[in-house]
Amino acid sequence: MADKAVAARQAQWLRGVLDLAVLALLAESGEDYGYTLLQRLAEAGLPDMKAGTLYPLLNRLAGDGLVRAEWRAGEGGPGRKFFALTEEGRAVLAEQGPKWTEFATNAIAVVNRGVQA
Repeated sequence: MADKAVAARQAQWLRGVLDLAVLALLAESGEDYGYTLLQRLAEAGLPDMKAGTLYPLLNRLAGDGLVRAEWRAGEGGPGRKFFALTEEGRAVLAEQGPKWTEFATNAIAVVNRGVQA
């Protein structure tokens, strides 16, 4: 399969879990800003995320009331927009997280059957 097709397929996988992954990272850290979220996603094995993908997602999550955003002045540099989970965001993560995990486990089992066939 061509590298471009593989990259496109992997990007599609990421779109399916990115909302929950960002909510989970924010639940873990309490709050964060975009650049460190990009780093943490990469460290978690979800690399190649672009700021042009993450920031619109964070703004959408804020618009949905799942995260709150707050601009803070930078110390000797530009300001940063920090994001934190809201109670509604925690509730969505608590409800959807286990459902995603079950879905992913089932998908892994199906794919493994095909790989091992």
